[in-house]
Amino acid sequence: MPATLPDGDPVPADGSLPGSALAGLGERPFAFYVHVPFCVTRCGYCDFNTYTAAELGPGASRDSYVGTAIGEVRSARRVLGDVDLPVETVFVGGGTPTLLPPDDLGRVLTAIDEEFGLAPHVEVTTEANPESVDEAYVHRLREVGFTRVSYGMQSAREHVLSVLERTHTPGRVPQVVEWTRKAGFDHINLDLIYGTPGENDDDWRASLEAALEAEPDHVSAYALIVEEGTRLAAQVRRGELTAPDDDAMADRYLIADEMLSAHGLRWYEISNWAADPGAVCRHNMLYWTGADWWGVGPGAHSHVGGTRWWNVKHPAAYAARLAEGTTPAHSRELLDEDDRHIERVMLELRLAQGCPAGLLDGKAVRRAIGDGLIEAAPYEEGRAVLTLRGRLLADAVVRDLT
Repeated sequence: MPATLPDGDPVPADGSLPGSALAGLGERPFAFYVHVPFCVTRCGYCDFNTYTAAELGPGASRDSYVGTAIGEVRSARRVLGDVDLPVETVFVGGGTPTLLPPDDLGRVLTAIDEEFGLAPHVEVTTEANPESVDEAYVHRLREVGFTRVSYGMQSAREHVLSVLERTHTPGRVPQVVEWTRKAGFDHINLDLIYGTPGENDDDWRASLEAALEAEPDHVSAYALIVEEGTRLAAQVRRGELTAPDDDAMADRYLIADEMLSAHGLRWYEISNWAADPGAVCRHNMLYWTGADWWGVGPGAHSHVGGTRWWNVKHPAAYAARLAEGTTPAHSRELLDEDDRHIERVMLELRLAQGCPAGLLDGKAVRRAIGDGLIEAAPYEEGRAVLTLRGRLLADAVVRDLT
């Protein structure tokens, strides 16, 4: 089952935010994340807050979900007041959002537009599994306002997909990308995972080659994490599968960066490569640069002005809270200045643009430059930017610099 929610402070029944969060509201970019918590089956490596039909139980359903989510959008408007907040990006994630009809996803988008207004050049993304869409579906997605689709490809090798318990076949991905492009989408992302037990370097190269042959303008490549409580973790614990090796993971990252760069995709965040600035995922950039966003859905996280909160996990509990007219938020935390400083460094240092040098201890940065972890020239110009070696050791670099 999905991981437990973090501890935090109680949230008022009406969901009201502290004055510190509302100060400056509207001066920072604003976005929505919409969580769709449904999957046909649960992949063995996944610990996201998702539910199969058998796990839902009474009080929640796919059919009623959109109406409930729209209720939270209306609640967000009441909590945030009448401040002008044009929505820069909307990201629909899951789960498998495309298990819902495209018109239902469009209804949520319409509600956001009615309550807040969509910015003129809004980016609207949905995640999708390759097997969950057909040509008519993606055409309708485009018609209801989506501008970007992110497909969970993961691998082009059947034995790797089998370990991950993914249900699509490798040949499905180029087909859905072709449909998506024909539907008028300029921006298509493919998500890949490296380090799956049983995968070797040649398997990984084949997956990258297959992804590039489909000609997406964006690729995300993530190292597999064996999360506690998942079936994959149990298999590793029993010795049925071998845990990912750190050195092998580093080699796979280097292979990805070399192949993607050679194809004209440039890294802009440690795990993300884009064909040009217009292909960058603007929604994720807002996360990484301290913007405000409202997370709709069970287990969804939100952030406004240094206050972070997260909703109750189960769809039935989420629906019951909104039906009662109370906030679906489970708890929250108020970040102090030290927390916000550390978080800013941690997130911005992952970006190709780096973070302002003034946020860091100069002596520690010069030591990192000497160790080949930080680029020397950008630092002299006021930015701290990771080298390729620094990207491989990013978490340790952040710890040393903060």
